[in-house]
Amino acid sequence: MVSYNKLSACCISHEFYKVATINPNKIAVIQACGGVKIAKEFQLFCSENGDGETREKFEEFVSSKTTSVNPPVYEGDECFTYSDVLSAVDSLSSRLRCILDGGDDPNLLKPSSVVNMHHTANNCSSKGQSILGSSDQGLEQYKQLHKTYCPRIVGIYMEPSVEYIVAVLSVLRCGEAFLPLDPSWPNERVQLVISSSKASLIVGYGSSVGGTCHQLDKLQWLIDKGSYPVFYMSMEDFIPKKSDLLLGWPCESERLRSFCYLMYTSGSTGKPKGVCGTEVGLLNRFLWMQESYPFQKEEILFFKASISFIDHLQEFLGAMLANCTLVIPPFNQLKDTIFCVVNLLQEYSISRLVAVPSLIRAFLPALQSIYYSTVQIPLKLLVLSGEVFDISLWKMLVKLLPQTSILNIYGSTEVSGDCTYFDCKWLPPMLEQDAPGSVPIGIPIGNCDVVLVGENSPYEGEICVSGSCVAAGYFCHPSIFPLDNVELHQEVADAENDKNEVNCYFRTGDFGRKLSNGNLVCIGRKDRSVKISGQRIALEEVESVLREHQEVVDAAVVSRCVQGDILLLEAYVLLKQKESNLEFFRSSIRCWIASKLPLIMVPTRFYFVESFPMSSSGKVDYKNLATLAASEAGSRIEIEETQDIDLINVIQKAFSDGLMVVDKISLDDNFFEMGGNSLSAAYVSYNLGINMKDLYTFPTPLKLQKAILHKKVSSSRELRADALVGVNSQVQEKSKLPSNKSWMPDLDSSISLSLTSDYPIKCLKTDSDLYIDPYDFNGRDMNNSTMTKVSCSYSRCNKVRHDARCEGYHCRSVLSWEVPRDKRGLMRERWMVYMESCVDASPLVVFKERSAYLFVGAHSHKFLCIDATSGLVLWEIKLEGRVESSAAVLHDFSQVVIGCYDGNIYFLNFSNGIPCWNFQTHGEVKSQPVVDKERHLVWCGSHDHNLYALDYENQCCVYKIRCGGSIFGAPALDEVHEKLYVASTSGRVTALFVRLYVARWMEVLFRWALRDLSSGR
Repeated sequence: MVSYNKLSACCISHEFYKVATINPNKIAVIQACGGVKIAKEFQLFCSENGDGETREKFEEFVSSKTTSVNPPVYEGDECFTYSDVLSAVDSLSSRLRCILDGGDDPNLLKPSSVVNMHHTANNCSSKGQSILGSSDQGLEQYKQLHKTYCPRIVGIYMEPSVEYIVAVLSVLRCGEAFLPLDPSWPNERVQLVISSSKASLIVGYGSSVGGTCHQLDKLQWLIDKGSYPVFYMSMEDFIPKKSDLLLGWPCESERLRSFCYLMYTSGSTGKPKGVCGTEVGLLNRFLWMQESYPFQKEEILFFKASISFIDHLQEFLGAMLANCTLVIPPFNQLKDTIFCVVNLLQEYSISRLVAVPSLIRAFLPALQSIYYSTVQIPLKLLVLSGEVFDISLWKMLVKLLPQTSILNIYGSTEVSGDCTYFDCKWLPPMLEQDAPGSVPIGIPIGNCDVVLVGENSPYEGEICVSGSCVAAGYFCHPSIFPLDNVELHQEVADAENDKNEVNCYFRTGDFGRKLSNGNLVCIGRKDRSVKISGQRIALEEVESVLREHQEVVDAAVVSRCVQGDILLLEAYVLLKQKESNLEFFRSSIRCWIASKLPLIMVPTRFYFVESFPMSSSGKVDYKNLATLAASEAGSRIEIEETQDIDLINVIQKAFSDGLMVVDKISLDDNFFEMGGNSLSAAYVSYNLGINMKDLYTFPTPLKLQKAILHKKVSSSRELRADALVGVNSQVQEKSKLPSNKSWMPDLDSSISLSLTSDYPIKCLKTDSDLYIDPYDFNGRDMNNSTMTKVSCSYSRCNKVRHDARCEGYHCRSVLSWEVPRDKRGLMRERWMVYMESCVDASPLVVFKERSAYLFVGAHSHKFLCIDATSGLVLWEIKLEGRVESSAAVLHDFSQVVIGCYDGNIYFLNFSNGIPCWNFQTHGEVKSQPVVDKERHLVWCGSHDHNLYALDYENQCCVYKIRCGGSIFGAPALDEVHEKLYVASTSGRVTALFVRLYVARWMEVLFRWALRDLSSGR
């Protein structure tokens, strides 16, 4: 039994106040917009310079952008002192307290529907209700919990940012509990969590002062939903203002809150479950780290974890409570170019990093590069958690980071993130005596006790935890239900103690083995929960969501492991009736489930089967499900051997290394269907020297080989010579691949490939007559910074459509210059994309956030989304017929609408091209769709003589109008006078009063309702 020590800190609010007032002018937070920009520019810079000059050029380049040395700050960064953060916390705390007590605020948007926004502060205990949903917890525990109250829940809908930190500290200061709401979650899941938590208020990012480099959230849809009270904030609202805070300290209240934060994890019941974390648990974890591996005030820490991951709390609390400087990169840019993390570690002299092993494995190519082999990474401490830490990865890290201490930490959301630790300096002598199989999870942290509960041996069993780290329970309004606990007698928990006491331990579900030196090793689970990228996933929840699909009878989900790592989820689906086009339905159901679950929970593969194998007990036999995959997949596609088998071998080896598979990679194996994700894709792209987005466009070895040979890839580097390691020498001689002169992958470059002169002519090289240096483009390209704050689209006849921020008459010209008529100009080809067939349709150009996109289709049935700056194909879909019409984009820029020769009007996801839904007409669709945002309709004509009005919010056709002939041209919408005009091949032009049609449609619905009522239906 462990002895518990009293914590030296009373509460987080007091600790932060002490730190902020001691050193108010110290920089607390750096939002690293400038640093990320430098990292991207430097990748491009290094791809054009030799290795011998790299280090010197790097230092010179960074120095030119540096505005401060201690701590490092660069042009474009935003800095906030401890005084700024404390002032913002004081101000926001007062405003939140006022709102929660029934007051109003200028930044508060109240829901349109009546909701119980103002719960009683002690709604769980003041009415005589027990905090716990079970009465068998023991008298003393009940008395202790009865002194607490159940706080109100305040949702925080933001990505990692200084605003998020201020919001968390403010909610804690108010004495309430915060609920992290990850903007990367699908909207439906966000709504489910808000509803389940009974959140009193949602806090999000929003400012009328002006945007920052951080795209912090997409708050607008929550506001439009009108179901929740929403408070929007930004640092600009608080920094200039000083306010006297009259709130009492939470720790000095007569009754303490039973929990201070609520985090939702995947649940085996089919719904996410909320874990009630305690302030004691967070403080205990911080104080243990401070005592065992003390923070130094000059240290610079890094906040990069998603807010849905429990580890993110210690990432920023550790810095804020230890008086360190915290660097926060723009989260949306970090996801696009994960290799920037390696640059940022160097640029900002980051001393501590918390990461999952799979992320560190993805960084290995960059760490092994020529540049980093000569530069010491500033990391002092690397903390790995969330996944099994393989010994082979540890051996590589020890060589690459010899001066860095490495910790392996184990825990879960129910134990405040961490409950055991292992310092890898203990590993070398241990390997001489034991064979742990993986890096041990070690021994308990301070004020925690960990035991193994097994049937036969005290040295192997389920890992059970007690102590300060354990959460209060699972939230189920208005009660807190106990965790999955086990009561252990004292002699079981501590064989050396003769006392016969009963103690409660949380059952983690993980099983472990105790080594001879007392350290624990995690050996797996017996339930159906898995961990992917550190996130726990209950397969039952994925199955439950799949069963909600209207075409699905039943579903079973399994995980596929390769060499001990979870790589992918596979879904086996029973359909109500056989689908004629399984490929289209597979894309459709994947898009459907992605709208309900976080992307990491979406199965990589879908198999449609007629029945499930059953066990003798009548349950699904999950072990035998794998045999169904082979029979469903059928035989492999047979492809003639190509002349460039050397290049194929290189690609196949890169796929194999990235996926960590031993089996031969077939020519038609889809990298992502085999379990590839963004991390492994970054690893493969770096080794091949291609842009990571090309791997998404050409995901099989054969497609990627053809793309390289036909000059469709848009990388700025050659194929890496070291990608050939492991390929036979004969292949190496035939391929004659040039050496790589870049130390990092160029993930976002728009320039063409540049090859050495001895490279075979059949391979990619830059055409000097067509090449445009991005630095010589005079800033007049599509990346102009003034154009990044407004989303808009350009279609046929230069028709312009703006997003909601350009309503009314507030739009101004964002880019214009005068071209003298007496001057001669030069036109150069910047890029070219091969469409495989005739292109009749005019392209649609869309500016969204900081990117420009071009959408166009062809007779080859292909419809493409292309980066309008670089010519990179971002995604491609093959429809059922040829495309002859131009596309349109919905008013919120979430979907692209395109008509097809098969008679369908497709609504495609803007980001990935996956079909969201489609409507079938009775003829070819050659007419460009027209978006009527006021009525949320899409108007589109067809060869069947009809004009259709499609409600894209409810995904249905509300009415159709006969026009006497086929419709080829796009309808013309007069939004001011609410009229629509459409011409047909009959020689007739039809004018419609669209408001009247909507009114008539509502009248029809009303008549139908009356008819149903009169008939008793």
